[in-house]
Amino acid sequence: MITKLNKSDYIILGIFYLISATLNVFDYLDQDATLFEYLVDIPMFVITSFLGVVVYTYFIIPNFLIKTKNYFLFAFFGLLTITIIGITEKVVGFATGGNSWDKFPTLGNLILYAIFNGADSVGLILGIIITKKFYESQTQISKIKEEQKENELKLLRSQIDPHFLFNNLNTLDSLIDANPIKAKEYVNKLSLIYRYLIKTKDAEVMELANEIEFAKNYIFLIQTRFADDYEFVIEENISLIDKFIPTGSLLTLLENVVKHNKSDGTNAIKTTLTINDGWLIIANSKSKIKSTNESFGTGLENLKSRYKLLSDEKIQVHNMDAKFEIFIPIITLSE
Repeated sequence: MITKLNKSDYIILGIFYLISATLNVFDYLDQDATLFEYLVDIPMFVITSFLGVVVYTYFIIPNFLIKTKNYFLFAFFGLLTITIIGITEKVVGFATGGNSWDKFPTLGNLILYAIFNGADSVGLILGIIITKKFYESQTQISKIKEEQKENELKLLRSQIDPHFLFNNLNTLDSLIDANPIKAKEYVNKLSLIYRYLIKTKDAEVMELANEIEFAKNYIFLIQTRFADDYEFVIEENISLIDKFIPTGSLLTLLENVVKHNKSDGTNAIKTTLTINDGWLIIANSKSKIKSTNESFGTGLENLKSRYKLLSDEKIQVHNMDAKFEIFIPIITLSE
């Protein structure tokens, strides 16, 4: 569930507190309240109630309900929050009403009052916000699933893309006469790539080690076809055991390097694939030759959407003058 407040949440909060404040004004009219009570009690209700919503949405729910699922601490801090709010409202209301402190409730009665009053101040609007966010999250999940299905269809189409196959067959044809041994290796790598794509087409995530092995085979095809136009380095700084990324991530990212960067014949497009703790980074030098390939960014956008369901971390893109970097989160079993 999304816990941060967004623009529409603030609109709902504003409408709720406007209605509540109006109803409180009529209630205070019946009680012949003083102007001082109007100016202090009603704003105090709005402030404490809003603070309660903020504490729940930004601290209690994310930390104790979503992240750790510690229901004891969730209940404890929730009760503590509404108790503090209830006590604050009671003390302020008692003071502005000009009451004698001799009549102030005992500690036990104060706590009971605080719990009921605090729950009343925070509970209704918090329930409205949580219900709204639940349906928003369900809508977002449905949308992402639809995008993921579209991405799977695109991936399936890319597996049998006649242009991709045509280019590789042309390369293979030139190798057969010039270098039969490398031609045989080329066929082997090409078959491994197709076998991997077919085998993993229904998997949401794949072991990082398998994706790296796939990337090496794909890099072999690129370097065989384009000779010295592209250079690739893979740096594994951590163990790949129990590490995962969305299936086909590296295919998308490596395709982008070749698609949008063309060597000038003198300087190779240098690409480094670095695996660090928590992140896989693909950085490539940018070509000075403007790419003729039209880019809609659909591959990267689809990958971002898939990560919304798989990790709390987001893809980071750094587009610099001479360098392009993409940081993709590495998913572990604990997630």
